[in-house]
Amino acid sequence: MNKKKSLLVLTAVAAGSVIYNIWKPIKSDLPVMQNLDINKYLGKWYEIARLDFYWEKNLKNVTAEYNLNEDGSIRVNNQGHDFTKNKHKQSIGKAKFIRTASEGALKVSFFGPFYSGYNIMHVDEDYRYALVFGENLDYIWILSREKTIPDEIRDMYLAYAEQAGYDVKKLVWTFHD
Repeated sequence: MNKKKSLLVLTAVAAGSVIYNIWKPIKSDLPVMQNLDINKYLGKWYEIARLDFYWEKNLKNVTAEYNLNEDGSIRVNNQGHDFTKNKHKQSIGKAKFIRTASEGALKVSFFGPFYSGYNIMHVDEDYRYALVFGENLDYIWILSREKTIPDEIRDMYLAYAEQAGYDVKKLVWTFHD
């Protein structure tokens, strides 16, 4: 692609991002997790549920793995299997703390300079289950260190998300083989 076409595509993407940010659903103003132990949060998580979006559409066996980079940022490795195309998908990104490493407010990027909110709202004391909100009501994830989650944790996270304004009826429950 020549420079002119590249510049037009980049301009269109930037304009689309600005328009979306103006019209996006209202975000929750709930406080993120405090006293986060990032070393306990690192590692592999299984996605239990999500609000569906383009990259994850039709994915099963979705995992996210977080590893600390030398610069203090976090390497994000999201993977899943598209069951309609019988194809493995992977996306590598980077997360950075917005304020401090003990606060669950991060920003994550899979596309160069474009970052989005990644807000850790709840983690159990053993760091086995997590509830994560995006920067607005379009993004939510329920995560587990195993392929399942106890009903009482699921129900607690769903009630919290619903009170925060999320339409939990639209959650996609991730299938794991």
